[in-house]
Amino acid sequence: MATWFGNAALLALAFALPLAAADTPLTHAQALKAITQPAAPARLAGVERLGDIGTMADADRLVARLADADAQVRQAAEVAMWRIWSRSGDAAIDALYQRGVRQMQASEWNEALATFSAIIQRKPAFAEGWNKRATIYYLLGEYELSLKDCDEVLKRNRNHFGALSGYGQIYLNQGEFERAMTYFERALKVNPNLPNAAAVIRWLEQQLDEMRRRTI
Repeated sequence: MATWFGNAALLALAFALPLAAADTPLTHAQALKAITQPAAPARLAGVERLGDIGTMADADRLVARLADADAQVRQAAEVAMWRIWSRSGDAAIDALYQRGVRQMQASEWNEALATFSAIIQRKPAFAEGWNKRATIYYLLGEYELSLKDCDEVLKRNRNHFGALSGYGQIYLNQGEFERAMTYFERALKVNPNLPNAAAVIRWLEQQLDEMRRRTI
């Protein structure tokens, strides 16, 4: 691990994870145990390891770490969850997924749309395929199609704070402030670290208050 810890923290980590040698990756069971340890370095090690090997069920277990007392653990938990969500369990689908991500990064929207549509057709249980296509539809201004894909994401991944934020952004763009606020609040409840989400909610509350006063 890149971060240096004091001797006391290292000692605590060693006692918390007695089965793991210093240079041996944690097993799945050890990583799950580590994320609940009192010492932040132990929790961080467990979170990062689950990012490497974790399953969708493990991503749900990491939700609690998004509200961890340690900022490093919180950040690592978010990264780990995205990494887990981006693995389908099928090497061919994962390769196709990476192609779609590269196409998105190059702003090749039509090509990326075709790629993620192919992923959805081949493995509809893979929630992140739906999420990436929802993102593309949003960027193309196809809001209703994006919302439909967000529905599919949440059917498969109830804690997907990205999709919840996506709902909020679409409803905000459409001027549906109450619905937007509901989804931003849901996203923030899952992941308290979302940038600007709290500020957007406060702004929406102000707008809704002003709208109510005008109707009195």
